[in-house]
Amino acid sequence: MTEAEDRKPQSDEARSVPDSEISSEFAVPPGLALPRAGGESETTSEFAVPKGLDAPQPVSGEPEGSAFSTPSTYSTRHASAAFTPAEGVPVVSLTKDVPWQDRMRTMLRMPVAERPAPERVPKAEEEGGPAVPRVLDLTLRIGELLLAGGEGAEDVEAAMFAVCRSYGLDRCEPNVTFTLLSISYQPSLVEDPVTASRTVRRRGTDYTRLAAVFQLVDDLSDPETHLSLEDSYRRLAEIRRNRHPYPTWVLTSASGLLAGAASVLVGGDVVVFVAAALGAMLGDRLAWLCAGRGLPEFYQFLVAAMPPAAIGVALTLTHVDVKASAVITGGLFALLPGRALVAGVQDGLTGFYITAAARLLEVLYFFVGIVVGVLLMLYVGVQLGAHLNPDAALGITERPVVQIGASMLLSLTFAVLLQQERTTVLAVTLNGGVAWSVYGAMHYAGDISPVASTAVAAGVVGLFGQLLSRYRFASALPYTTAAIGPLLPGSATYFGLLSIAQSEVDTGLTSLTKAAALAMAIAIGVNLGSEVSRLFLRIGSAEKRRAAKRTRGF
Repeated sequence: MTEAEDRKPQSDEARSVPDSEISSEFAVPPGLALPRAGGESETTSEFAVPKGLDAPQPVSGEPEGSAFSTPSTYSTRHASAAFTPAEGVPVVSLTKDVPWQDRMRTMLRMPVAERPAPERVPKAEEEGGPAVPRVLDLTLRIGELLLAGGEGAEDVEAAMFAVCRSYGLDRCEPNVTFTLLSISYQPSLVEDPVTASRTVRRRGTDYTRLAAVFQLVDDLSDPETHLSLEDSYRRLAEIRRNRHPYPTWVLTSASGLLAGAASVLVGGDVVVFVAAALGAMLGDRLAWLCAGRGLPEFYQFLVAAMPPAAIGVALTLTHVDVKASAVITGGLFALLPGRALVAGVQDGLTGFYITAAARLLEVLYFFVGIVVGVLLMLYVGVQLGAHLNPDAALGITERPVVQIGASMLLSLTFAVLLQQERTTVLAVTLNGGVAWSVYGAMHYAGDISPVASTAVAAGVVGLFGQLLSRYRFASALPYTTAAIGPLLPGSATYFGLLSIAQSEVDTGLTSLTKAAALAMAIAIGVNLGSEVSRLFLRIGSAEKRRAAKRTRGF
């Protein structure tokens, strides 16, 4: 007998063993009797009808359906509007004639699956298109320059999304916070996403560079402009290498002129103008020295706030017949972080709460630095016997022509400090004069509260700034930031600090609260004016866009 024949009877015997003799860990132990339900299934469900409850049966004799089965009344040819809310689904309009920022914002607010596919435009020489990691890297570098230059988080996300779509990456999700940029691209639902991030470590104020980056994004989003990835990298490298348009001595002089113009706004004369300008220029040089030594910006603001306050105290101690309060107020105007404040409030209003909280915290630190620097000098002056009068704010004279001229000079010098292009300085100067005219007409002539007057004037600034930016197909920041300079709450800040230095804490806190209300009114007014222009104005058709692009460039 062979080995195969020996194994065969054994296997037949094993197969003939009854199932009841095969032991299992789920088998009932011997001796344990379980009641058997006659003919019914032993399986139960939490969705089963309890015993004794008579549930209504359907009229028809059809079997009960499932949550995953097709309804009996469903027809693919005559399908009902299932899962549609009673008010309907809002229709999203993506007009090609509007600026690319509006189109990108609209698509970013849509789910990924509902976004329209981008037009396939060859942006590179290779047939398969540029590599995804390189496109994401270019997108992050562009977003870094925009965010570091002070652009709002929503506009940075829109720009990053526009760059990705220009190279055919439609399923991408940009994410912007105060110091971190990230973007994720998923080719399809079955492929792994590609994610890249970049940290923003250095921030600088250069609106010329910001405008050049904005122009690059504008060209990339234009379907008639075919920029390869190498050309985009080359232009971005040129933007980074570009020097600032104004030398250091021009910036220092602009800081002094800004402080002098601000002192005239609050009632100063020629002597006050010169004193405020000298204090601001000295503070600017000390801040540059601290920056060269690597000190944080908090200490730079603290040091820069001390010379104007020291000059004002010195003029009071020497009994010179000038308004020391106007000297100190003018010096504060050159330091107040209006740009960061407007950007922070704008991020909060557009839903970027983490970035808004970080920006406002940065503004708070800068403001505390200014407070500490001014309070040190005021405290020293009070101890030396300087008679600083907190009620001097009531003596501001109304000089419409002089104050409008001073407001325009303040906006012009503010634009120089922001490193704006020379072609935008005139427009923002006129915008600042309009802002102060509206404020003066409402507050001085109309006797309206300063907070409401400031909000309306800031709204006009935001509206005109958005109009100018859409006409030039550029960023709105160069047309709005410098124009709000005359509206900054310099005098309310100074008198609040002076009251605290003279142990009048309640009065000081009241004045500082007024300064905070004015600052919020500026930020909200600028944002509201911009949103109104986006809602009701349609500036920028395809024909105007092409004509404008032929006559300007970087």
